[in-house]
Amino acid sequence: MSTQPLPSSLTPLPSLLSLTGVAKSFGGVRALKGVSFDLRPGEIHALVGENGAGKSTLIRIVTGAHAPDTGTVEVCGERIDRADPLLMRARGVAPIYQQPALCPDLTVAENLALRLERGGAWRRIDWKTRRLRAETLLTRVGASIDIDAPARSLRMAEQQLVEIAGALGADARILLMDEPTAALTDREAVRLFALLRDLRARGTGIVYISHRLEEIEALADRVTVLRDGEVVATRAMTEVTRAEMIRLMVGRDVESVYPTRAATFSSTPPSTSTQPGVGAATRVDDVVLAVEGLGCRASGVRDVTLQVRAGEIVGLAGLVGAGRTELARVLFGLTPADAGVVKLGRTPVTIQSPADAVKHGIAYVPEDRRAHGVVQELSVAANITLASLGGLTRRGMLDVRRERSIATDYMQRFAIKTPSLDARVGTLSGGNQQKVALARWLALSPRVLILDEPTQGVDIGAKAEIHRLIVDLATRGLAILLISSEMPEILGLSDRIAVMRGGTIAGTLARTEATPDSLLSLALGHKPLNVPGASAAEAEVRH
Repeated sequence: MSTQPLPSSLTPLPSLLSLTGVAKSFGGVRALKGVSFDLRPGEIHALVGENGAGKSTLIRIVTGAHAPDTGTVEVCGERIDRADPLLMRARGVAPIYQQPALCPDLTVAENLALRLERGGAWRRIDWKTRRLRAETLLTRVGASIDIDAPARSLRMAEQQLVEIAGALGADARILLMDEPTAALTDREAVRLFALLRDLRARGTGIVYISHRLEEIEALADRVTVLRDGEVVATRAMTEVTRAEMIRLMVGRDVESVYPTRAATFSSTPPSTSTQPGVGAATRVDDVVLAVEGLGCRASGVRDVTLQVRAGEIVGLAGLVGAGRTELARVLFGLTPADAGVVKLGRTPVTIQSPADAVKHGIAYVPEDRRAHGVVQELSVAANITLASLGGLTRRGMLDVRRERSIATDYMQRFAIKTPSLDARVGTLSGGNQQKVALARWLALSPRVLILDEPTQGVDIGAKAEIHRLIVDLATRGLAILLISSEMPEILGLSDRIAVMRGGTIAGTLARTEATPDSLLSLALGHKPLNVPGASAAEAEVRH
């Protein structure tokens, strides 16, 4: 079977999965409003929409975790009236979530056995057959994983491959994949795509959920767009553009996900010798953060020289493993530097811990939002003021009125969508959680803001809002170091772009000089070709 998207003119195949008029409400809130959706054999059907559009509710109904209030669900022509997760698994439905649901203390072979073996508690275990089956299934998905390794020791990509191997072993006909590449490297994502295309060629139906529209364009045969719990369109991928998908998702034209920003910064920042010290007022173009020969043996960062000016967004690009996040962690004191100098303005500072970084006006919003960016169980108000507690307490007592005043101010400024200040952050969408994480650090009035993958896993509408917020913060004079794996994001937001390779800066380009080709050339260890002003860019090259 061809791995290219199916022309819409072909006669539709019988559906593996069919939902008709499905509706679901939670406490008066209508999450789904008469949704109809189908999946054909040998098809990758993308499901897209903003956070809160109803995608997760729809998937939970397909897996049997929720029962629809009205409407019907059919699997291979069989109507399912009282579904539950075990029944739907038995019907060949296999969900593979962004966070794999493996038992962390069981081995890979035991996790697969838990899904595939049947029998009573006192049955005799055939260990030889169990191990052979595990090795065979992992080979089928192209995974080289130790079957005796505990699941907690596996990388996210390996855990997902174990989940897929389990689905193959259970003869799953329907795969439900929710943001499968969110935690994968580019190389791992390419391998996953090849596997999905092979499964499609074998007749498996795949529902693919992702905010990364470039993946949808590369993989999907059809796309269904949800908005506010309703299907607004189902199209063949050959008949829809990325711009149209965005318009359908958000209900309006998003002329540019990246706000218009004048290119006012060159690739060669001025010397820091005349700049004010820490705590002094800064003008736009003042160098706020300067690092010279920075290194950390423990994290592989070496000989980094970089400057960020007030009102400037410096993008940090590079291939996976180049050292971008490691540099951010060194600057924030999570893995302290053992070589080089860090200056805030003209003043050299020592950063041995996050407390030191905060004291010197450096804020850091990390890549893993759920684990490190916000505290899921705390309220919106508590999360926003968490880093500011020292200034909100007196004799051990929290000034609740001031806390709520600060939280209300940031909720309004950042347009954080939440039922109330008391709502748990874990109940908010990814984009709103990211806004809360930003608000927490900005409440401290930092001079430098380090953002690591600030729009990872958020929908296109929230991404545009966060981009506008970042640009607004820079316009107000904040010095921003932006780490992103998305080339359009780096090119669209940055005034200058520093490219990392092997733990150091391979080169720095002004916005007017930067192109995808020039950035990739530097990331691969080559000098950019045919770039205007290349001599200025090469001034910061480190070998």
